[in-house]
Amino acid sequence: MKTIRIGSGAGFSGDRIEPAVLLAEKADLNYLVLECLAERTIALAQKRKLANPDLGYDPLLEKRIRPLLPHIKKNKVRLISNIGAANPLAAANKIKEISIELGLDFKIAAVLGDDVLEFVELNKCSLQTIETGKSLAEYDILSANAYIGAEGIVEALHQGADIIITGRVADPSLFLAPMLFEFNWESTDWVKLGRGTIVGHLLECAGQLTGGYFADLRHKKIEDLANLGFPFADVSEDGLATFSKLPNTGGLLNLQTAKEQLLYEVVNPHAYLTPDVSADFMLVQLKEIGLNQVQLCSGGGKEKPKTLKVSVGYRAFFQGEGEISYGGSDAVERAKLAGEIVLERCKVLGIRYKAISIENKSEGLELQIAPSETGSKKDQIATHETGGKKDQIWDLRIELIGVNSLFQGSLQNSKPTEVRLRVVGKAKTAELANLIGEEVEALYTNGPAGGGGVRKNTIEQIGIVSVLFPRELIEQTVIFV
Repeated sequence: MKTIRIGSGAGFSGDRIEPAVLLAEKADLNYLVLECLAERTIALAQKRKLANPDLGYDPLLEKRIRPLLPHIKKNKVRLISNIGAANPLAAANKIKEISIELGLDFKIAAVLGDDVLEFVELNKCSLQTIETGKSLAEYDILSANAYIGAEGIVEALHQGADIIITGRVADPSLFLAPMLFEFNWESTDWVKLGRGTIVGHLLECAGQLTGGYFADLRHKKIEDLANLGFPFADVSEDGLATFSKLPNTGGLLNLQTAKEQLLYEVVNPHAYLTPDVSADFMLVQLKEIGLNQVQLCSGGGKEKPKTLKVSVGYRAFFQGEGEISYGGSDAVERAKLAGEIVLERCKVLGIRYKAISIENKSEGLELQIAPSETGSKKDQIATHETGGKKDQIWDLRIELIGVNSLFQGSLQNSKPTEVRLRVVGKAKTAELANLIGEEVEALYTNGPAGGGGVRKNTIEQIGIVSVLFPRELIEQTVIFV
């Protein structure tokens, strides 16, 4: 049977660059896929696009693409990526600019159609979020991007594109598209589409399949993680595949790493919903056939869902943060006192807040942040309110990093001689959020003694909710640059 080789060159926006270059250079690929989007990633990209209409694509695009282009040209590898984020057309133009600079000629296409902000804004009163059931009218909406499927990429491949840049195409659909194109599968052949989606799901997180996220110091030791090799798959026209990685690269690809990746982000293994198919993971059989070689022996799928998921980004809050370090035999006690001072300062400034108490009862290190005015001490919630008005700062956390920032009761046999205090909270305005870092910085000279290494920042946080969207309203468009 005919086979094609598809490589995974990125599993998220901030992924390493060298493994993709190595695949493009040495893996004898037909296709290289860079998966660079997450739900929050595209909302942040939309924010950058609002500030500058020429931006909105992945900030690492040039750094990632520049070393790849000579290799994909020389080895005739077709590149597919959702690195376009909120602005695929601008991303495609940027890649064209880089290719001209390098003296290389590519046919570059952008796939549009995932941005449905205009429709969502017009219909927000009638759309309810999947997570909360609330109307979208309650949110300050920033972006709305539908998870679209493989059809736009397939059309671009039929038109001879060498490089295809998309926005919010679903992760496995990036890998399914070349299979649909090369094998001429029917768009309703659910078994093959299901298998192709399973292949895409296994590849989409790159180094997770080859032992990166799998690695555990005590139980699952993985060699040479600094040189982790990314995976590729030899896919046959029946949709089954063999997964491997380049020799002399770090990591491990075996039955265990494949099974962990298969179950990653899966809610219902009977129906893993994508825009192209409902993949059935219960039919999957995997077989280890050699060193760093795993075979997908079976898999299936059912009819695709009638609606598409839309990821809606909204302006959620401003996060204020401040950190300061203390050292010495009483470092923990001084850090606790510093946290109490910050909360007392909120009262002095007349700021209404709701704080989350962090405790370490196993060593008697209980952070007394304030008496609760709304409940008992066991609630671990402290508030300071005036006139029954709404909190100005909420979810205000006082954390002693290394003592109680992750787990209550984590300190066991000895007290640390150094600790870092972190104070972080949410506010509706940047001005209020700024106060958190400012009060931590003021601890330098206002006590307790010996604090140092202050860091503070305020950032606007983007929240994400989801709605379901009528599939028939989506129209994918292919534009060549």
